[in-house]
Amino acid sequence: MFATIGYIVPEYFKFDGECAPSLGLKFADIPNGLKALSVVPKEGWAQMVAFAGFIEIVYNRPTGEPGNYGKGFLGLGSVGFSASIQDPEVRTKKLKAEVANGRLAMMAIIGMFF
Repeated sequence: MFATIGYIVPEYFKFDGECAPSLGLKFADIPNGLKALSVVPKEGWAQMVAFAGFIEIVYNRPTGEPGNYGKGFLGLGSVGFSASIQDPEVRTKKLKAEVANGRLAMMAIIGMFF
């Protein structure tokens, strides 16, 4: 779902300032979607990959269940709110809804590519 939002929002809003000051590349000059792959410098992509890697390796610690990082419902455990779902039936229902919504979001973003 974040991918579809990230694809739509730049059509209406761009940050002020420069993405790569040494190249004179402004955020407003970066096209939307897949065209941005060839415009953003490789160092910028390396920074994004390094940040995502840091989050995955250092911050998200697996708890034994695939995809469960012990952060609770909506990740609120990260900010001090214990929001884990205790009822197994409710948790199963919410996990199935999350998978279904994720599949729908993947179809939506692929549809936006073409």
